[in-house]
Amino acid sequence: MRTAISARTWFLVFLMACGCGLLFTARGLAASASPATGSGRVQGWEWKSSEASRVLGGYLQQKLALTNQQPASVKKLPPGVTSPLFGELRMGPKEKPGLRVVMLDEPVGKPARIWVDANGNGDLTDDPDVTWDEKTAPAQGGKNTFYAGEADVTIPFTSGSRTGRLGFIRVPARQLQSKTEELLYYRDYFWHGLLNLAGKSYQAALVDEYASGDFRGRDNAPFSGVRLLLDLNGDQRFDLRRESIDVRRPFNISGANWEIGKMTDDGHFEFKASKQYAPEMVIPPNIGRGAKFPPFTAKTIEERSVTFPGDYKGKVVLLDFWATWCGPCLAELPNVVSNYTTYHPQGFEILGVSLDREEAIATLPQFMSQKKMTWPQICDGKMWQAELAQRYGVESIPFMVLVDGDSGEVLGGMNDVRGQNLGPAIQAGLARKKK
Repeated sequence: MRTAISARTWFLVFLMACGCGLLFTARGLAASASPATGSGRVQGWEWKSSEASRVLGGYLQQKLALTNQQPASVKKLPPGVTSPLFGELRMGPKEKPGLRVVMLDEPVGKPARIWVDANGNGDLTDDPDVTWDEKTAPAQGGKNTFYAGEADVTIPFTSGSRTGRLGFIRVPARQLQSKTEELLYYRDYFWHGLLNLAGKSYQAALVDEYASGDFRGRDNAPFSGVRLLLDLNGDQRFDLRRESIDVRRPFNISGANWEIGKMTDDGHFEFKASKQYAPEMVIPPNIGRGAKFPPFTAKTIEERSVTFPGDYKGKVVLLDFWATWCGPCLAELPNVVSNYTTYHPQGFEILGVSLDREEAIATLPQFMSQKKMTWPQICDGKMWQAELAQRYGVESIPFMVLVDGDSGEVLGGMNDVRGQNLGPAIQAGLARKKK
């Protein structure tokens, strides 16, 4: 695959397949004060045909029903197809959407294949190849196997077609003990740029979560399916809960109310002051590189009190959000253990925050012993609702932040301290302390 998929994604694959949904919306606590004053402007708005999943750190999966009946729109099939399943995607302005047919071929005992009629001409032989890789995810009593891939399709906006990437995940019905065959899919395209509200600029992204190809969203729905993300705290990432706005609803920043007007199907819009009142958006803490990490005090699973980062004077410490059920976390673990073994004698520490269930806390010590995780762990048993995960806007794991124990400065986070980047980041942090 071209992009990494988070542990939460793998976890949600099976939730979504079983009919459970996930809705990201902005939350607020403070009462609104007044309509906005000043103007709102969009600057440097740029179409991104892919990378939304990586940049935003998540997505909302959709379901596409599959059937063995060939749609009338399909005029030509690739050679050698023996066990086809078809799904019909409709994308574009709701007044006149385009049809994009997806076809799977899953012969018993052979690798699965996939085709997407990216240009909508009914010919499944003249489109770009689709990536389609076999994957595994941890499951009770073993592992589940599924396929994941991506395809670039043309989206027929009123102003002209644009290329956008879709991601696909296929879990066979027999594996889910389901009576219906489905394909999970998600958007990987988005708009990105700067928004200026009353003289202050924010990094922003406009996202078509339902992959409908119409940025105007659904009418009279609890969630329109289109959201605007604003980097309110300037940490160079988007908090999918606290920095998210439904484009069909007013929003409140710093006591001023705004709304989006004149949205087009291809994602161009205007801002205006709103007379409607909305809860004020609570700005999440900035834990980006160079920021001061907001301290906390918590108890480890051994009931010992720990203050972060205050208890790590003279050290470089990694705050690691993870879980025993998280496939990518377990894949990253040997790298984390190796770096801990190498750099711990030089002043490197780790504080783990497990997002496991309450019933798993009792077995954590044994798991940690088996995996040679000799550092302390915090776990309140609330999974994604864990107090620290909520406080710091953790939306996918593994989620790591490297911090200077003396100054509290964030030395790196996210991809800066994962995989092959972890060792050099630790080295650089330790070298700073020697100066």
